[in-house]
Amino acid sequence: MDLPILFKALILGLVEGITEFLPVSSTGHLILTGQLLDFTGDKAQVFEVAIQLAAIFAVVWEYRARLGHVIVSMTREPVSQRFALNLFVAFLPAAVLGLLFLKQIKFYLFNPFVVASTFIAGGLMILWAERRKHVVRVQVVEEMRWQDALKVGFAQALAMIPGTSRSGATIIGGLFFGLSRKAATEFSFFLAIPTMFAATLYDFYKHRALFSADDLGLFAVGGAAAFVSAFLVVRALIRFISRHDFTLFAWYRIAFGVAVLATHYLGLIHWAAD
Repeated sequence: MDLPILFKALILGLVEGITEFLPVSSTGHLILTGQLLDFTGDKAQVFEVAIQLAAIFAVVWEYRARLGHVIVSMTREPVSQRFALNLFVAFLPAAVLGLLFLKQIKFYLFNPFVVASTFIAGGLMILWAERRKHVVRVQVVEEMRWQDALKVGFAQALAMIPGTSRSGATIIGGLFFGLSRKAATEFSFFLAIPTMFAATLYDFYKHRALFSADDLGLFAVGGAAAFVSAFLVVRALIRFISRHDFTLFAWYRIAFGVAVLATHYLGLIHWAAD
């Protein structure tokens, strides 16, 4: 699709911000959108990491008072200490497994067919999670034990497979492990902060040679779009889950995955295999 580069940045920024915190896979949507916009390659991957960081800043801003209280009270309040420990413990599985296997995962699995398949599989998993009996043991994030955090951390590691959804893995994993919808969703938001900051710093360092001053407009437009849309989505999702479950997102994932496969096999869109 032959569009001006800044317009492509705007579209991708909106896609990132809207999908990052929903259980629908921002990475999967970015891969597919990048294919449609003909915006792929190493520079595109670095751009995608940058706009993911902008989306994370939206969570930091939304929860700035709560996070600030944890930071200033960590030396004296057990609740704040437990919160920080839980984030660290939950961060570890994805960090370790990412360092060991991320290169191979990106090489073999970052393509539209894997994304479509994991979209469908993830949707079926959400339907299963919502239809089983949900026994809530943890009502709010502050009640989580380090064992709960570790389980959610291993669930997050599954999201290294594109199309799985980091938010989906952590939220639905949290439901399986006895967290309430609000606790699972908020902990997913908080866990995104160290996870995405670490991923961004690693990718920036690894691809630092690809950056130039000419790209500042690209990153500014994409980052601003991602920040604003993510901020609105975070607020909307908390209101949504107070009255609904995640079944809507499950059916969306299944329909989206089927559409990608159908458009390819019918010859309507040529999704690249690598």
